Amino acid sequence: MIQNKKYIFLILIIAVIGYIIYDSTSQPTVDDLKGNFKEVATFRNENNQGPIIRIYAASVEGPVFDEMQKYGDMMPYTKYGTTTVYFFDASKPFPKALAATNPGFDPQYNDNCYAVYTKDQNGAVSFRKSPF
Repeated sequence: MIQNKKYIFLILIIAVIGYIIYDSTSQPTVDDLKGNFKEVATFRNENNQGPIIRIYAASVEGPVFDEMQKYGDMMPYTKYGTTTVYFFDASKPFPKALAATNPGFDPQYNDNCYAVYTKDQNGAVSFRKSPF
C-alpha cells in the first residue's frame, strides 16, 4: 500500500517535470511569425541606474501589422524603461545603426518605415502604422 503511494507520487512528479519542460520549449519565437523578421540594428543606453532605453530596427517582408505587434511584444522590456521597435521594408534601405535621439535613425529612412511599436515606462503599448 505504501509502495503504491510512492509510485503514484513519483509518476506525478515526472508528469509535472515533463509539463514544465514541454511548456518552456514550446513557447512561440520570432521565427514562428510571418514576414521573415530580421533585427538589423539595436541601441541600448549604458545607464543601469535609471530607465533603460532599448531601440530596435527590424526588416520585414510586407506590411504584416498583426505580426509586427506580436514581434514587439516579444522584445525585451524593463520595468520603468522603454522599448521601441521600428519596422522597415526589407526590400528598401534601412538603418544599420541606431542612436538615442528621436527617432534614432537618419530621416532618409522615414519613407521605408512601415510602423513603430513602443512600450513605455508604465508598460503601455502603442503601435502606429506609417509613423512618418
